[in-house]
Amino acid sequence: MNNILIALDPHFEDLGAFESVLTSSGYHIQYCDAGISDLRSPELADCDLLVVLGGPIGAYEEGKYPFLADEIAIIQKRLNFARPALGICLGAQLFARALNARVCPGPAKEIGWAPLTLTPEGKHSPMRCLEGVPVLHWHGDTFDLPEGAELLASTAICQNQAFRYGKSVLAFQFHPEASAKNFERWLIGHAVEISNVTGLSVKKLRSDTARLAPESAPLGQQCLREWLEGLH
Repeated sequence: MNNILIALDPHFEDLGAFESVLTSSGYHIQYCDAGISDLRSPELADCDLLVVLGGPIGAYEEGKYPFLADEIAIIQKRLNFARPALGICLGAQLFARALNARVCPGPAKEIGWAPLTLTPEGKHSPMRCLEGVPVLHWHGDTFDLPEGAELLASTAICQNQAFRYGKSVLAFQFHPEASAKNFERWLIGHAVEISNVTGLSVKKLRSDTARLAPESAPLGQQCLREWLEGLH
C-alpha cells in the first residue's frame, strides 16, 4: 500500500471526490494539519504522494503564518527529487512559490462555477475531460507560471489555472475535487468572505454546487485517475 500525506490548511477543505480514487488506487491517506502538525517531519518529504490543499490565506503570508515557509521547503525537497505532488488552490500557489514564481492578489476574486479554457498542452493531458465543463473556483490570488512548467488551463479572470511540472507535479488553481457532499462546510468556513463579495450568496453557491458538482466531480476523478496511472 502506498502512503499519501495531506498538508491540510482549514478543516472544511478536504480531498472531496478525490478521496475514493486515491483509496481505490491503493493509497493510505493521512491528513497533516498545517499550522499545528510538525511540517518538518521526514514523512512529508518521503511519502509516495504529497497533496497540498486549499485555504483562506495567501501563499506569501509567511510573516503572519510561519508554517507556510515549512510547507514551501517540503515542496521544494520533493521537486528536487521529482517526487509526486499534487497542489490544489493554495497548494498550487505554494507550488509556484517553491518554483520561484510570484504569487500575488489577482484582478478580482473568482468564486463560483465556470468552465475552463484548455491550452493545447491541456488538451493532451489528463485535464482534457474537463474542457468546457463548469468547475468550482474559489480564490482571490493568482501566480506567475513557473519557469519550466506547462500551462494547462485558463479562465478570463485568471490566466494560470493549472500547470504541470515534469511528470510528477500537477497543480490546480481551481477545485476539481469539489463535490456536493460536505459542501456546507465550505459555506460555513468561508462565511465572512462570501458576505464581502458583491453579487455572491450562500444560496446561489449551494444551488449551483448541487446542480453542477454531480457532473464535474466524476470528471475530476477521471483526471486524477489518469494522472496517477501516468506516475507508474
